[in-house]
Amino acid sequence: MKHSLARPLAALGLALAAAAASADASAGTVLDRVRSAKVLRVCIWPDYYGITYRNPRTQALGGIDIDLSAEFGRDLGVRIEPVESSFQTLVEDLSNDRCDIAMFAVAVLPQREKVLRFSRPYLRSDIYAVTTRSNRVVREWADIDKPGVQVAVQAGTFMQPVMAAALKQATLAVVKPPATRERELEAGRVDVFMTDYPYSRRLLDNADWATLISPPSPFHVLPYAYAVRPGDDAWLEQVDAFVARIKRDGRLEAAAGRHGLAPIVVREP
Repeated sequence: MKHSLARPLAALGLALAAAAASADASAGTVLDRVRSAKVLRVCIWPDYYGITYRNPRTQALGGIDIDLSAEFGRDLGVRIEPVESSFQTLVEDLSNDRCDIAMFAVAVLPQREKVLRFSRPYLRSDIYAVTTRSNRVVREWADIDKPGVQVAVQAGTFMQPVMAAALKQATLAVVKPPATRERELEAGRVDVFMTDYPYSRRLLDNADWATLISPPSPFHVLPYAYAVRPGDDAWLEQVDAFVARIKRDGRLEAAAGRHGLAPIVVREP
């Protein structure tokens, strides 16, 4: 599968362009408001295993960014108010002031950088493939981009534009809620789905029928960071300083270890 990003990342373009104007309009002194209200509104995606995942049985939230948002709240002396978001609505939710920060391992994409501001990265991940152990069509990475292969991606994730550009022979299937990549794979409607390291752990930890296929060499490694609206440098500096602190004092490493994410921690300042 030859990887090329020559094509524009069109799948994200419309949402990002539409939000650009409102992003500047909603900027302000977030830190003052957070300290005054003693509440930090944190956008999360509750289906992101290991990051900001809502357990379907207990409804409890767990993951590295649930832990780290709590740490940020403690540093600021405020409580955390989770706001449900997704990669499809991330830009809109931040731009329309539904939350003060997005803390759910947001991949730093050029299109997002046009309308959002990012902290220094704290995680990084490549793209991986998940298929069934019994699959006879896709057994290794080289089998993915072949005629007739159905390759699923979650709508709004960075895998969507990357795989749209990379696939030359296989067919891309974009999965939108309430459908899930796992159910599409289990039902046989797709042969494989593409995901990142954190999300792959969900199936490998909970489904004995799933198997992970890693690229033979780095395919499309991206840094993950926290995102805020543009126009408030003081708030971005606070977020960036928090990331620097948790790298120095061990809180990032500890949280990553608890959730099986130590291999993708960005340790350098």
